[in-house]
Amino acid sequence: MNKAKQTLPELLEASQGKKILFLGREGIFTAKEVARFLKKYGVTITTTYEEGVVGVVEHHSLNPVEEDISCLAYDDGVPLFKLLDFEKMLSEGIDDDELLMGVKLGNDQERIFRLLGNAYIGNALFVKLLAMYEWHEEDEDNTQDRDVIMYTLRRYIQIKPNEEDLLYSSLTLKRLAREATDPRLLEVLIKFPNITFLQKGKQKITLRESIATNPHLDKEVIARLMSLRDTGVDMYLAANTSTPLEVLQKYAQREEEEINQSLASNSNIDEVLFISLLGKSESVMQLMLWYQPVTMQRVEQMQEVISDENLFAYLGDNKTIDADVLEKLIESTNQALLVNLAGNESLDGQMLARIFERNIPQTFQYLARNPSTPVTVLEKLYRAYQEELDILVGLSYNTATPVEILKALYERDEFELTKGIASNASVPLEILNILKIDTRLRNELTANETFVASITQKLGL
Repeated sequence: MNKAKQTLPELLEASQGKKILFLGREGIFTAKEVARFLKKYGVTITTTYEEGVVGVVEHHSLNPVEEDISCLAYDDGVPLFKLLDFEKMLSEGIDDDELLMGVKLGNDQERIFRLLGNAYIGNALFVKLLAMYEWHEEDEDNTQDRDVIMYTLRRYIQIKPNEEDLLYSSLTLKRLAREATDPRLLEVLIKFPNITFLQKGKQKITLRESIATNPHLDKEVIARLMSLRDTGVDMYLAANTSTPLEVLQKYAQREEEEINQSLASNSNIDEVLFISLLGKSESVMQLMLWYQPVTMQRVEQMQEVISDENLFAYLGDNKTIDADVLEKLIESTNQALLVNLAGNESLDGQMLARIFERNIPQTFQYLARNPSTPVTVLEKLYRAYQEELDILVGLSYNTATPVEILKALYERDEFELTKGIASNASVPLEILNILKIDTRLRNELTANETFVASITQKLGL
């Protein structure tokens, strides 16, 4: 019966006065650091196969001479270990405080860089080391800086094996800034190169602005962001629902249009700030109508200030209106408001049915597209308005539209209707598979959850 091979820790514990042979290049740790680690076991490091060698640690890539030595050691029964396994063991034995003290005293940037590339150290140590890394601001495309960004993304962003290319995309850094939950990591990300990202609609946002949108900011991170005195960062902080009220109040005192717009879109402002924003510019009022939670008291306050029915109609798009306020609004004579309410998915079926019963033709196409509209109303719209393309298009996009109606719309073979059908996750897969040959429908199909799920399943992803 074969004797079980000793583990590396077991070998070291039993090898005082012996030697460990290291073959191949250095890895995460230098020979000096390895020697210091082995010293506590009374074991020394060597690079030659000599008397007293009780184990071999090998880099994954060896030259021909090193390969011969490895084979010789194997034939002699000397246990062989991978360098990665040794590095993992060494990393797990690191005293974080001791290491950090040593690095700080020497400001050893080369060692910091190597440690950042060590996947075996914990996140807390990684973040502290990352805070000590000195970026090469004078060099726009520094290789070491790129590697540090890569180490950070690889550690915190979960990707599939076939998505490795995402690590090379700057947008993944923006994703980390938005999704990170550790305030200390967010604080360190502020020191990263302030990359600018291009968003949908060709709008731009910087890394620091992206951090300012994160809901996991704490007081220290917010203070650090505010100290930048960056207008864009301030705007995103003012809009962030996690920003403390006392900070929002400071922003309000600045009386700046862009800051007021951000505050108007922040659903966590208090009643004092809400009242202070009433009567500001039309754009500020519009944002308040869209984003502020609306109680009966607030809607009455808005009505006192807003006389323009078209401006007040923006309230119909708001998804956070109290039920008693909605009951009042759906009885309004403001047709523009009713049109927006007809398309608002937050209304329940009963409210949308009451809007339909008011028989206002302008609301029909929005009711037809609203997935919260009762099926009975959708069926009535289909039967009564066979020649109204806007209403039929709304039905074609609506996932609540009965399948039989969707099939009938598909049979009409009108491109505007077909686009809606191609985007609709309720459409049977056999129809979507027919539509996939039409390259004009690529955008609609790639946004269709049913179609994408079928392709993903076929590919085994």
